Amino acid sequence: MADEKKKIIVVDDNPENLNVLKNTLKGIYAVYPSPSAPEMFDLLEHVKPGLILLDVEMPEMTGYSAIKKLKSAEKYREIPVIFLTSMNDEQSEKEGLSLGAVDYIYKPFVTQHLLERIEKHML
Repeated sequence: MADEKKKIIVVDDNPENLNVLKNTLKGIYAVYPSPSAPEMFDLLEHVKPGLILLDVEMPEMTGYSAIKKLKSAEKYREIPVIFLTSMNDEQSEKEGLSLGAVDYIYKPFVTQHLLERIEKHML
């Protein structure tokens, strides 16, 4: 049990971004990639992650809409969410944090920086 990796859900509609994140994190965490927020909610029915990395700009449901839904549901409310996004303006970051994200990281990310922020907030 001590060897079991902490779980992380990575949500991004760009397959290349999902692949990069999966490869970056797979040696440290059990990574569950999701190409959309609706699929993330399906995944949450089976996986209890210690953290969610969430893109902002996605079709179907934006990251902002997804975090509102997460934070309004008692069973998901405590899961830390880090926005990982190319939206690197101050207003977008402020909005993401005000919606309940524990952190906001810009793409392209610095691997060591991302890993430190994940470890800081991981349940």
